[in-house]
Order: sequence, then structure tokens, then C-alpha cells
Amino acid sequence: MRLFSALLNRKQNGSLYYQYLATFTGSIAIICTEMHFGWPSPSLPQLLQEDSHIPMTSADGSWIAVMPCLGAAFGSITGALTVDRIGRKTCMLLVSPLHFITWLMVAFSPSVSILNVARFIVGIADGIAFTAFPMYIGEISDSKIRGFLGSSISVTTMLGFLLINVIGSYFSIRDTALISSALPVLHFITFISMPESPYFLLMKQKPEQAEMSLKKLKGMEDVKEEVLRLNLVVKEETENSGKFLDLFTVRSNRKAGFIIMGVRGIQQLSGITAITFYSQIIFDQAEIGISPSTATSIYFAVQLIVTIFSSILVDKIGRRPLLIVSVIGSGTFLALEGLYFYFQTQTNIDVSKLSFLPLTSLLLYVIIFNLGMGTVPVLMLSELFPTNVKAFALCIADIYFGIIVTLVSKFFQMMNDDFGMYVPFFAFTVCCAVGLIFIVTCVPETKDKSLEEIQQYLKGEDVKKNEKTNL
Repeated sequence: MRLFSALLNRKQNGSLYYQYLATFTGSIAIICTEMHFGWPSPSLPQLLQEDSHIPMTSADGSWIAVMPCLGAAFGSITGALTVDRIGRKTCMLLVSPLHFITWLMVAFSPSVSILNVARFIVGIADGIAFTAFPMYIGEISDSKIRGFLGSSISVTTMLGFLLINVIGSYFSIRDTALISSALPVLHFITFISMPESPYFLLMKQKPEQAEMSLKKLKGMEDVKEEVLRLNLVVKEETENSGKFLDLFTVRSNRKAGFIIMGVRGIQQLSGITAITFYSQIIFDQAEIGISPSTATSIYFAVQLIVTIFSSILVDKIGRRPLLIVSVIGSGTFLALEGLYFYFQTQTNIDVSKLSFLPLTSLLLYVIIFNLGMGTVPVLMLSELFPTNVKAFALCIADIYFGIIVTLVSKFFQMMNDDFGMYVPFFAFTVCCAVGLIFIVTCVPETKDKSLEEIQQYLKGEDVKKNEKTNL
């Protein structure tokens, strides 16, 4: 009798079980992507050794590291063109075969060229996943858990980096790739049974399938009112569908684009992705007294913990305070890192007593970075653009991200090879100082504001409203 009552109560009040499950199984694709992105950290030191099975130069290694960033541009365009045609779920399922094939290419690659092709395909998968999955989460999740589910992207990003560094530190390149190839298979098997976005199904005029999807996601039998509400929203947005040029011709969209490009640029110009690619090489040159692989695993474990903590703080403290504290702290610890390498390589000063500084500084850097700079720019991307141009905005943002990461990573490699490790760290410090000025003067606070209020701010309507109130 109690079991029957519990089941009846579940059908009436609903259950969010499938929303959590769909997010969890979908997030495996993000873990796969970030494992590929983090792969250079444990693998490049092996590939750059004299007895490497694939002989390569430092320049070859840098191209292998950044190749996914170039592929991501094509993937983002592909995702933007297909996500409203074949669906969010289907796009996510297409990512798994790409990840599986590329791990096999990495495992059995006989040359630098094959590795570059594999890494480029990885970038395509990344662009598709980071276009489709944020939309999928936003459309399947209840408002009271949307923030928590949305933060899973940042958390699983760090988890992917940590996993590949742990696996890659204890296994050969081939074994690491073969072990990693199991994850895309797991993603496909578990995610294929998840419901498609009801929003997309209504866009395709499939109300019966949308109702079935909502029943699963809500854990309720009666979802007719929700179907009617979503149907009205879909019709309204279809009638007011945005165009690509609206990103540039509409003043509020231009302002949003300027803010996003600024914060995303600061995020990458602080060197986070370049440091991620070369973390084991950095720790090896620093001569810190513990193995580079152990130091790197600690580095990514700390990032994972702080990212989880940051996802809780962002709605309590606000975006601007976290960004300001984060960019100041990041610049400070990057400067300390640069000073250590400068004194180590350019002076006769004995820095052996300061061997703790490189690891300590980088750990403090990733802690303070991930409190704000690591999470807020991605969050603001989903907040600042209206729904009718969000797919286009995500596409442009991913392409911009790929370009700037490529440039920063190549800069890191060339400056380190030609001048020394201290040069890129000092350059990243200067970028943080410039970023502080940009954040203070240009970035708005979006905490506790609805999406409509944010659009009013971008259009300048809140100023007009205040003026009327004062009359």
C-alpha cells in the first residue's frame, strides 16, 4: 500500500530523476572531449624524447597540442547548422563515434600527420558537443536545478583533464588511448535511451513525441499544460527567429558580443589553456622535487574541486566580484611564477630553497582563476544573448575561442623555446592587468537578474526607466 502511494505521489508531483540522468550521461561526451584536449600534458613529454616512436620537434608538438582548437571552429559551424535540424540528442550521439575513432588513430598513429588529423577531428567533435549540450541542458532542466545542471559542463571539463593526466602518467601513449576509447562507447550506450529535447520536438511539429519526452523528464503523467506552454514559446520564437547578421546589426547584441569577447579573451590570455597543455613540461623545467606527473595530477585535482565550489558561489556572491578577485589573484601568482623562472635561468641566484614556489604558485593560480575566470565567462555566454541568436553566438564564440587558444599556445611554445619560460608568464601577468581594467569598466553584474532584465540593460532601457521614475 505504501509503495502504491509513493508511485501515485511521484506521478502527481513529478520526479527530476531523468533530468539528472540525461545530464550525467550526456556529460560523458564532455569528459571525452576534455580528455583529448588534456592529452598533450602527459603525452608530449614522451613524444618529445629522443627515443620517441614518432620523432618530432617542439614546434610539431605545439601544433599537435592546438590542433583541436582549429577543428573546433569547423565543429561549431557544423553544430550551429545541424542542431536545429537533426536535434540536440542526435548531435551529441554523433560525437561518440568521432571520439572512438580518434582514440584508435592516436593509439596506432605512425606519424605526426596522422596525429594532427586525429586531433583536428577531435576539435570538430568538441565544437558540436559544446554547441548542442548547453542547449540540451537548458531545454530539459527544471528552473530550480538548471544552474546546478549547467555547471556540470565546467566540472566534467576538469574531470576529463584529471583523468587523462592520471591515466597518461602510468600508461604508454597507445595503452592510454585504448583505455580512453571505452568512454565514448559508454556515452553512446547510456545516452541513446535519453529523451530528446521537447523544445526541439515541438519545433519539428511532433507534439506527441514532445509529450512523451516531457513525461520522462518531469516524471509525471499529466504534462499537457507544459506542452501547451512550450508550444506557445516555440511559435513565438519561430516567428521572431533571429538571423546571423543580427549579432552585428542589433546594438544590444553587439554590446553583448563585446563583453563576451572581452572576458573570454582575458580568460585565455591569462594562459590557462597553454599552461594546461604544457603543465608536465612546466613542472619538469621547474625542478620542484616531485615527479611532473604527480604535480600535474595534483594541479588538475585542485581545479576540479575549486570548479565545483565556484558553481555554488557564483549565484551567491555575483559575477563581477568573482571576476575582479580572480583576475587580480591570477596576475599575482603568474608574476611569482615568472619571477621564479627568471631568477632560475637568467641570474646566478640559487633558487633551490624556493623549489616549492612553482607548484604552489600554479596551484594558487588555478584556485583563484577557477573561482571566477574559469566559470563566469561561459556562464555569461548563456545569459547575455537572446534565444533567437544564441546558436549563432555560441558558434562565433567557439571559433573565437579556438583562434585565441591557438595563438596563445603557439606564443607560449615560441617564447619558451626562444627566450625562456619566464617570458610567457610575465606576458600573461600583463594581460591580467589589462583584463582588470576591462572587467571594472565594461562587464555588468547579472546576478539575480532575469534574462529579460539583462536584455533591458544591454538595450539601455533600464536607464530610461529610472529617468521616468525620477520625474
